Formats: sequence, C-alpha cells, structure tokens
Amino acid sequence: MTPTMQIPGHIDPVPVPRAAPARADGRLDLVGLSKAEIRGALAEAGLDERQAKLRAKQLWHWIYNRGVTDFALMTDIAKAQQPWLAERFVIGRPEVVEAQVSTDGTRKWLLRSDDGQDYEMVFIPDADRGTLCVSSQVGCTLNCRFCHTGTMRLVRNLTAGEIVGQVMLARDGLGEWPSQPDGRLLTNIVMMGMGEPLYNFEAVRDALRIVMDGDGLALSKRRITLSTSGVVPKMAQAGEEIGVNLAVSLHAVTKEIRDEIVPLNRKYGIDELLQACADYPGANNARRITFEYVMLKDKNDSDEDARELVRLIRKYKLPAKVNLIPFNPWPGAPYECSDPERIRAFSNIVFEAGISAPVRTPRGRDIMAACGQLKSAAEKKSRAELDRLAEEKLAALG
Repeated sequence: MTPTMQIPGHIDPVPVPRAAPARADGRLDLVGLSKAEIRGALAEAGLDERQAKLRAKQLWHWIYNRGVTDFALMTDIAKAQQPWLAERFVIGRPEVVEAQVSTDGTRKWLLRSDDGQDYEMVFIPDADRGTLCVSSQVGCTLNCRFCHTGTMRLVRNLTAGEIVGQVMLARDGLGEWPSQPDGRLLTNIVMMGMGEPLYNFEAVRDALRIVMDGDGLALSKRRITLSTSGVVPKMAQAGEEIGVNLAVSLHAVTKEIRDEIVPLNRKYGIDELLQACADYPGANNARRITFEYVMLKDKNDSDEDARELVRLIRKYKLPAKVNLIPFNPWPGAPYECSDPERIRAFSNIVFEAGISAPVRTPRGRDIMAACGQLKSAAEKKSRAELDRLAEEKLAALG
C-alpha cells in the first residue's frame, strides 16, 4: 500500500516523500531517470553490466536529446532487443486533458498523471524568448491568499519524470528535437507553476539536472529560475545542488501584511528570508535575485511600502531586481489589483533608488494562465468551501 503524505503543520508543511505511483501495465517509465538509474534498471531487468552501461548511454541520448518515445526508432539498438525493452519499459509523456491558447499567444495545458492527478503548465512566448512555467506539485500547501492555486489541497509531489516530462511535452509541441542551443522557441524555464518547489526538493533537483545536462535537454542554468515562497532551510541547498537563478515571492514588506498573504512568513520571517537571499550561492550583479511582488490595492502598494522595500534590499546588500505583478483576479478572490497609476508610482520609487522594478505585463488572463491563477479545472469549490478551507489553514497557524 502506498504510504500517505504526512504534513506536520500548515506553517512548515514538509511532506514525507510518497512513492511514485506504479503504472497499471507494470512497465517502468524511463523519463526522469538519470544515466545511472537507467543503467541500474536495465541491470535489474537482466542485462549484464557492460550491456547495461552501453544501452543506458544510448537510451539517454534517444530519450533526452532526440525526444524519441518509441524503442523501434532507436536505430543503434539491435532490432531483436527493441521488443525486449518495450515489454519492460516505456518513455512516457503526461496525458493532455485540455490545451488552451490565449488571445496573446500564451498556451496552457491541463495534464493528467497515470494515477489520475491533474496539474498545469504554461508556455509564454515573447519576441526574444519563450518561457515554460513548470509545476512541481499537485496542489499546494501554502495557501498564499492572493493565489488561486493556494486554495487547493496538496495531493502529492510530482515525480522527477512528471516535472521533466512537462518540458519534453512542450518540446514535442514546438517541434524542438533534437536538442540544440540555437533557434529555440523554448528558451527559459521557470519553476513557478503549481506547488512550492523547495517542498519537493529532490524531484525538482533531479529533473533540472536532466534539463541542464549538455547531453540531455541542454538548457543553461542561467535560463532557469526557481521560485520559492521562502523555505529558508532549503534555499542554500538549492543554490549548491541546483545552482539556478532564484526568485522569491516577497509580496509584502511588513510582518503583519506578509503574515496575512504569505502565511509561511509566520515560520520564516522577512529578515530571516532576506538573510538567506544574501547568503544564496552564486548571487551577484550578473545573476540577481528576483523579488516577486504582487500589487494588491490598499494592501501592499503605498509609497511607504515602496520605500521600505528599497530599505530592506539595501540593508542586506542584495543584488536584486523587483518584478511588480499586477494582481490577476480569479473567482472569489479576496483582493483587487492596484490601480495602474499606483503601480507606476511604486515602480518609480524603486527605480529611482537604482533598483530595477519593471511591471510585468499580465499574460494569459483570459484562459486563467496568468501568475497566481493556476488551478486544475478538476477541482472546483464553492466560495463558502474555499473560505472554510482558508479559515482551517489560518487557524492551524495559530
């Protein structure tokens, strides 16, 4: 029986890893496995060590560099061995339940896992880049009050295969196999989809290592950004073991307001969080930390808030930029978006202090694909039910 995920508390809900669901056909999905893990799986299935090592190298190339999902198309593997592989293994992709395209070109996919769990990914095309927003969990534990995904319960962590599978599915749709650095439409990845990536650290790390491998998906770590709401104990580990760009969901500069809209602040406060940012390995003026700041009317958008944001960044000597995000509404949301004039005034104060503070253009709002709007369509609750769940979580925070 698969163990249930235990969540010690709503402030610091570190989940106990839950076993990946087995496929109904008994085959092992190779997507998400490292070279060493593929070699081990082949050896366990009966290949001798030399054969397992050779086949693992070949499979890695076909799976991650060329995007092939059919063993019969792997021309350097003996035809007699291809059926043997197909009986025991599969090269999977997430099931696409629904694909939507926004009027601005943003694409959103509702995906389904083998055990019937739904999650989402979003592709945002721009003139000079194409960014894939990747999910790390089914649901979320954190209940950030401005975020639609935060109204979901955490169902389970996504596996490394389900995380890297999102990137591979996008590559399929864009026709970007084999992997090559030039002329790509998909140039950047942000771990900003459903879930808190640092509460699924091992799977996120293993998936991103495959994405960054020069013989695999071959995307530079400088083009990958991991976003966290502030899981302080995991931040340094992420810098050391993954080494990608860091984005922090700050959203407020006082304890009172951040406690309300990002409840994790009650566990890891602003000063502790900013010190962890100052200590983040590899952060410098060429690789600045991004602070995400959602603009909520009459909540966190005053001139005083802007000046305090500048003071905090200077206090901790942070190489930083601030992304100001107009609040993206969703049904029953408890906040409104700041007025455009107020956002501009806030941005100007930060800019005048010498800190970059661009206002992010909302993308995909019409298909609920914008920042803070992701929530699988399979889980729809009444406003009363959402309020009840929010009150339960807040009560647990004490």
